[in-house]
Amino acid sequence: MRSTRRCSRNGCPRQAVATLTYVYNESTAVVGPLAAFAEPHTYDLCEPHARNLTAPRGWNVVRHEGEFDPPPPSTDDLVALAEAVREAARPAPPRPPDEQRQQQPPNPQTGRRGHLRVIPPNHH
Repeated sequence: MRSTRRCSRNGCPRQAVATLTYVYNESTAVVGPLAAFAEPHTYDLCEPHARNLTAPRGWNVVRHEGEFDPPPPSTDDLVALAEAVREAARPAPPRPPDEQRQQQPPNPQTGRRGHLRVIPPNHH
């Protein structure tokens, strides 16, 4: 399962919204909307890093003038959500009679599936 792409800058946890590429023979750095796929020799950047990028002396920066919109949910994200909903809707397997008499734990555990969490309903 694929998670969202993160900024390539070291230590930056933000979501990427732009892609940086270099045109070496023209000494140009190009910052544009996030590419559909991560490519070798390109860098994904969050909005602050995309807006504040500087290039070495003698280089030009060509920057996208519009808004940097976050990418739409991927098919993988939608499939993961559907699987989590199906898993949460499955009835619990029947318990042996001696287990049914035991008391429910006060805090039922939450289930994790990738970056999604299934939180059981309260049993009051």
